[in-house]
Amino acid sequence: MRPVIPYVTAALLFGLGVYGVLRRRNAVLVLMAVELMLNAVNLILVTADTTVRAALPHSGQVFALFVIVLAAAEIGVGLAIVLQLYRLRASVTVDDVPLTEAPAGVVADRSEGAR
Repeated sequence: MRPVIPYVTAALLFGLGVYGVLRRRNAVLVLMAVELMLNAVNLILVTADTTVRAALPHSGQVFALFVIVLAAAEIGVGLAIVLQLYRLRASVTVDDVPLTEAPAGVVADRSEGAR
């Protein structure tokens, strides 16, 4: 088997995912681009497992399963954050997220607890 075709395909998928993360403003589309990058890594792991015979058999496939579990956990947490962002701001645009200030309700609760 020639491993060039899966490696080039994985590189294209990963590049498309990086482009999606850097250029998209919608948080759901950013999560989809991250999933695309993780799938490219899975393709590389499985291709490397079939072409390179290591001391541990099927180690690339096992690592690919771990990446799939990690991707499932990431999408669960990411979608929960996006849903909460939509409830607070009525938008899932990444550019509208303030990273330096806390929501008004959180600051008021802290000041009441300090008195």
